[in-house]
Amino acid sequence: MADIESTTTNDSGFHSLSIVGEFELSIDATTEDGPSPNEVLVADYASCYTFAFRAGAQRNSYDDLGKIQTDASADLDDDDDLESISFDMHVEADLDDDEQAELKQLADDICHVHAALREGLHADVSIHPGADL
Repeated sequence: MADIESTTTNDSGFHSLSIVGEFELSIDATTEDGPSPNEVLVADYASCYTFAFRAGAQRNSYDDLGKIQTDASADLDDDDDLESISFDMHVEADLDDDEQAELKQLADDICHVHAALREGLHADVSIHPGADL
C-alpha cells in the first residue's frame, strides 16, 4: 500500500474532484469551480514551505516565530506551464540576516514540495521579519 493515495474523478469538461483521505479538493482548469492545477501547486508549495520554515526554527531552538504569512506569486510561460515562483514571507518575529538565511536553508532542506520540484522552479524567497500580523 502506498503512503499517500487519492482518487480524482472527472465526469466531463475540465473540473475534477479529488479525494485525499477524508478531504475533498475541487480543481478546475478553467477556474470556474475551483482553483487550477497550477494554483493548487503554488498554494501547496507555499503551505509546505511555511511549515518547513517553522519546523526548522523549532528544531534549532529559535524562539516562537509568531504568525507567518507567505504571499506566493507565480509566472506562467506561453504554454501555461509554471515558469517561476516567488514567496514573500512575513514573519512576526524579528530575525537578523543570519537567522533569516539559516531558516531559509533549513526550509529548503525540509520542504517536501521544494524537493519534488525541478531546481529551476524553486521559489525565490524573501523574508520580512518583524511583521505586524
